[in-house]
Amino acid sequence: MTATPLIEAETPADAAAIEAVTLAAFGPGRFAKTAERLRERSPLAAGFVAREDGRVIGSVRLWSISIDGVPALFLGPIAVERSSRRAGLGAALVQACVDHAQAIDGLGGVLLVGDPPYFTRFGFLSASAVSLPGPADPRRIMWLPLLQSVPSGLACSR
Repeated sequence: MTATPLIEAETPADAAAIEAVTLAAFGPGRFAKTAERLRERSPLAAGFVAREDGRVIGSVRLWSISIDGVPALFLGPIAVERSSRRAGLGAALVQACVDHAQAIDGLGGVLLVGDPPYFTRFGFLSASAVSLPGPADPRRIMWLPLLQSVPSGLACSR
């Protein structure tokens, strides 16, 4: 019998499993994406994993960034094993990030690059006035406002 997946904070011991799940979900092409340029320059703020029977089957991370001086978090990547997709794990991982961000004093909001129909249900809005350190479709740049309405300017590491 399979246990219900548990969403919890990642630990250093999860690093290899997180990398494996992310690589399986996105392939090596993820390293060419603009979002990866922002992540590789930013400190990790928090990460969450989905565990089933003690095994990591999904992950998501938050990175410390700023946008024109506004402290923010950058969400991504979200990765779930193919066999566990459509079970709501991606949404549970995103919600863990939203809950975590809402508990941080002084945080302007959360930025991500993603599919608007999926992320609007969590309160994310279009943030086409935010630019990333490379090309990105402005229609996919989204912002979850916490203390700051949708900012404008360049997203960079904090």
